[in-house]
Amino acid sequence: MAIIGNFRMKDGRWSGTIRTLTIDVRAEFVPVTDRAQGAPDFRVVAGGAELGAAWCEESRDGETPYLAVRLDDPALPAPLRAAFFENDDGASGILVWSRTKAA
Repeated sequence: MAIIGNFRMKDGRWSGTIRTLTIDVRAEFVPVTDRAQGAPDFRVVAGGAELGAAWCEESRDGETPYLAVRLDDPALPAPLRAAFFENDDGASGILVWSRTKAA
């Protein structure tokens, strides 16, 4: 897994930077209020534009909560899937990505 983002909790939002070869932006995970069933728990915004969304999930063992993140941009050939993990300090977190293995 590669770390593509570092974030800090600020004013109820995760604020930080997402960096890949094609993305280099300041971004925020903004909580969604009044969400419908199946809607994302967070919107990922950068520069006033929506870059993606995130859903609260738990690891297969049920012990590790994380955000399942989907980022999309016209410059990308397909949506990028990533995971956001809060660090033990509760004030910082990382966004990680790994390439899906071919079947």
